[in-house]
Amino acid sequence: QAQLVESGGGSVQPGGSLIVSCVASGYTYIMAWFRQAPGKGREAVAGITRDGWTRYADSVKGRFTVAQDGAKNTLYLHMSGLMPEDTAMYYCAGDPAFYPHDSTWREEVRYKLWGQGTQVTVPS
Repeated sequence: QAQLVESGGGSVQPGGSLIVSCVASGYTYIMAWFRQAPGKGREAVAGITRDGWTRYADSVKGRFTVAQDGAKNTLYLHMSGLMPEDTAMYYCAGDPAFYPHDSTWREEVRYKLWGQGTQVTVPS
């Protein structure tokens, strides 16, 4: 079973930018970023399939961009215009056989593979 390892988290000032990455050790069809802020549930941020299908949470549209390097099995999340409310643990998720729709890509249970998370902090 493939494993996912995130990197690139850190602290950045409001309005700043940051890129987080996730390397998968095996094949995944869909990969996604989720995040969990202190005291809140985990929410989907962005998803991408190997066919280039992408989706974003409304809260990050226009500020975050999800991308992948298929050859390297690497997922990226380019974050700009960061705000204190973006502070969270960011998790990479993936699955080799989940073919998403608009109504399903946000569902955590659809993803078999999860990373350990990388912390992103935007101080207020």
